[in-house]
Amino acid sequence: MTRLPDFPWDSLAEVKARAQAHPGGIVDLSVGTPVDPVPDSIRAALASVSEIPGYPTTHGTPELREAAVTALQRRYGITGVEPDAVLPTIGSKEAVAWLPRLLGFGPGDVVVIPELAYPTYEVGALLAGAEVVRADGLTQLGPRRPAMIWLNSPSNPTGRVLGVDHLRKVVEWARDRGTVVVSDECYLSLGWEAEPLSVLHPSVHGGQTDGLLAVHSLSKSANLASYRAGFVAGDPALVKTLLEVRKHAGMIVPRPVQQAMVAALTDDEALAEQRERYRARRVVLRKALQDSGFEITHSEAGLYLWATRGESAQATVEWLAERGILVAPGTFYGPAGRDHVRVALTSTDERIEAAAERLAQG
Repeated sequence: MTRLPDFPWDSLAEVKARAQAHPGGIVDLSVGTPVDPVPDSIRAALASVSEIPGYPTTHGTPELREAAVTALQRRYGITGVEPDAVLPTIGSKEAVAWLPRLLGFGPGDVVVIPELAYPTYEVGALLAGAEVVRADGLTQLGPRRPAMIWLNSPSNPTGRVLGVDHLRKVVEWARDRGTVVVSDECYLSLGWEAEPLSVLHPSVHGGQTDGLLAVHSLSKSANLASYRAGFVAGDPALVKTLLEVRKHAGMIVPRPVQQAMVAALTDDEALAEQRERYRARRVVLRKALQDSGFEITHSEAGLYLWATRGESAQATVEWLAERGILVAPGTFYGPAGRDHVRVALTSTDERIEAAAERLAQG
């Protein structure tokens, strides 16, 4: 198997220690891990089935799959997805890492990922033994016929939103070549200056979901990172393939977590409350960064600000660490991130205000 890259965040140990040494303590904006409480409705749902001793189903309960279909339609205008074409996953990262392998791709196949991309896209292709190609435009691929293309809108790390014309063009191009399109839509509910659109929206696929999969997560929208709660939806044939392999491999979401997912997919009020927390933090952090000389690129949606001071990413990381603020260098996401840093909105209101005050002091 191809040697995997080092885990990026391990390389932050030294600058993290420097940030922790700040008299006011560290403001950790390097990882998008939730810090707010799990909604009461979800915690109650988790406990409500804790007495069940039997194995859960790999495909998920009918209630869960129906809740997912209904939520996709109600929240994002997605129609035409049947409950059988929904499959719960043990968080979204697991799905991202294993999708190429579980779909049967391997040596000789090409997996296309964005030029700036969540590192696990590359890892997933490498685990399958496939070739990785970074490209944001179809013309960059020339005559290649990839096995799979990753889309990510809103993007992690840039917050860029892909328009309907772009999405439709990729889908049509992929169908002509028998390429599977997988869209990472974990931040779909967090549109700020643009309205993100799912690859499963009828305006994109024209009423046919064949060759399309969308990956969703409840980690950010419902603070369920510790629960490991996600799902894949789309092409029934592809979902069936994934289901059969996952049955053999024992890749099953625990039953209490499945019930918690039902609550999370039903509770739109909790979703709105969490979205408002992130919106307010984004306003504070964006202004503080811009007032201290940063330029914010893209960042029209999602959970991060993609920022630059016109210098190397490492220099910016170190500059912020001296002020007790830890961020992720853009190089974690690909060579094109060499002069940017990713700043997460996932810290408490108090820590966000502390970061703003430190930036104001220069």
